Amino acid sequence: RNDYVELFNRGTVPVDLSGWSIQYASAAGTTWNNKTNLGGIIAPGQYFLVQQAAGTGGTTNLPPPDVVGTIALAAASGKVALLNTTVEIAAGTTCPTGPSLVDFIGYGSANCAEGTPAPTLTNTTAALRAN
Repeated sequence: RNDYVELFNRGTVPVDLSGWSIQYASAAGTTWNNKTNLGGIIAPGQYFLVQQAAGTGGTTNLPPPDVVGTIALAAASGKVALLNTTVEIAAGTTCPTGPSLVDFIGYGSANCAEGTPAPTLTNTTAALRAN
């Protein structure tokens, strides 16, 4: 029923997400004002679920989320950045960079990605990172 981003702490110490954010732009976009501020702690080896806007279709609710946002992620193509700040990525930026960028994924026909963009997604598929 909802778009979502799931974070995983593969480290050995807890990660405090206070002051962090998830920011989204369309596949060719340079506007990053779709933002969800984060808070909470991810223990080592644990997941952190960020529920976003309701998608089209679907009848199954997500498990209880750790944070609820309002970003409507495009089903097929887009760009999602995880930052250790709540400051918005500057307008006009195609590919975010810098010391506050923790992780980044482009999917589908995104014009920017960390490596090769993940495959095109649908309302019933997800992009998963193996490591």
